[in-house]
Amino acid sequence: MNKSTNRLGVVLDELTRTARSRGLNDAGWAALAGLRKETLSRLRRRQSCDFKTLLALADVVDMRLDAVSDTVSVLSPDGHFPLGLDREYEERLLSLCASRSLAPQHWVATGPRFFMAGLAVMLASVDGFDRPGLLSLAEQLSPGASETAVFARWLKHSPLRPSRFLPMLDVAVEHAA
Repeated sequence: MNKSTNRLGVVLDELTRTARSRGLNDAGWAALAGLRKETLSRLRRRQSCDFKTLLALADVVDMRLDAVSDTVSVLSPDGHFPLGLDREYEERLLSLCASRSLAPQHWVATGPRFFMAGLAVMLASVDGFDRPGLLSLAEQLSPGASETAVFARWLKHSPLRPSRFLPMLDVAVEHAA
């Protein structure tokens, strides 16, 4: 499977999960998007599609399609996590965290929504960071991310280890000051 096929599949899987969580089956979801059910079914087997079609499907379930930096080129099968963290990507994450930015567009541009939401929840526990702001950001990025069970899942599957990352963040914050 090539990289673009995987990405289309990840996007469709995420949209489908959201549609299901809102009680929509394929027929209802497609109809609300102005598509035939068959079109949605064929889309899952294709390697590419019309952007307008994806936008219509996303709009029905109140989701946005965002462009994300290609720094994270290999994602977990569910698309929620990078499979690894190289030094360059780790530095970008540290820089974002040290900036204390709460702008969702900065976070979305840096990695998969669920991964970034978990990072925001983790930061919310650090002294000197805006706990309410970070928890709100996490919920914007991935609804439910601030719930204990969801964060526990993040900790279990994330390639980012708080015991390594947080001391590095302390250093980055000192240098930013």
